[in-house]
Amino acid sequence: MSKKRVLSCIQPTGEIHIGNYFGAVRNWVDIQDKYDCVYGVVDLHAMTMPYDPARLRENTTQMFIDLLACGIDPKKSVLFVQSLVPQHTELTWIFSCVTSYGELSRMTQFKDKTSQLEAEGGKKNFISAGLFTYPVLMAADILIYKAHYVPVGKDQEQHLEMSRNIAVRFNNQFGDYFPEPAPLYTELPKVMSLADPTRKMSKSLGEKHYIGLFESEDSIRKKVKTAVTDTGSQPGGEMSPGVANLFSIIRACGNLQAWEELNKQFLNGTLKYSELKNVTADSLVNTLRPLREKRTELNSDRTLADKLMHEASAVARDYTTRVLDDVKGMVGLIS
Repeated sequence: MSKKRVLSCIQPTGEIHIGNYFGAVRNWVDIQDKYDCVYGVVDLHAMTMPYDPARLRENTTQMFIDLLACGIDPKKSVLFVQSLVPQHTELTWIFSCVTSYGELSRMTQFKDKTSQLEAEGGKKNFISAGLFTYPVLMAADILIYKAHYVPVGKDQEQHLEMSRNIAVRFNNQFGDYFPEPAPLYTELPKVMSLADPTRKMSKSLGEKHYIGLFESEDSIRKKVKTAVTDTGSQPGGEMSPGVANLFSIIRACGNLQAWEELNKQFLNGTLKYSELKNVTADSLVNTLRPLREKRTELNSDRTLADKLMHEASAVARDYTTRVLDDVKGMVGLIS
């Protein structure tokens, strides 16, 4: 490979919001020419929490389409649906045999999600073994493509560390084969909740806290109009979290001229929040319109979209089959 390989995946748990886009997906699009990129819709991971089968199937197809609409190009990058590449799960079992129970029991995300399920009560307090072991599947997702880098946030560093540990343990036991994946850090905007700008934008907080990437223009304008701005005087004349969040969104949209003018107004004390919100809404609408149009076009022919999804995943199967054959030979399995 002449380029280093980058892998990143997303769960099909519903619509992408602008925080996901500006904080991750747009960067995936931007680095396609710089790296050898592999991107995945990891539907098997979505099964670790309570879910509806029909919704999972629809969300998986829609997430694949949404990534295409955002600019992920199967001619430049590998784009797969995890359940269409069974080599991931076969490698997971092999890796499970070189992963300790103690390692898995220390994973903080398992503890967090277990607490969430227990708090919800009722039938939802069932804790699956898949929730406990899914970090091994995540390691298989990464290592089966022999990825050099994985874009991660702070909440995923522990999982990446486990992937490195598994790679080292496998290499020590069976021979040097897997590279140790490293985190890929890039300067990305952090979009906060519109209703509570002290918290990161998240769909789990409720409808008023986020803007979906493909929301209607009217809905976008309505949500921005009601966004929290002034939360009281700030030390040293700094921007309040809500105002800073709107400025961050304008900058993320690339509307730098408007950002500079509004920043001057803020510094000299003449900034009007109504104008700030109007510019934020305009910037978002103009940035997202071509993505929404592309998504509409792709959704108009689901037969074609399904064909693209299977063809793209077949490319991933071809590569992972070769890797798995190597691994099976190294660990003593018949291939």
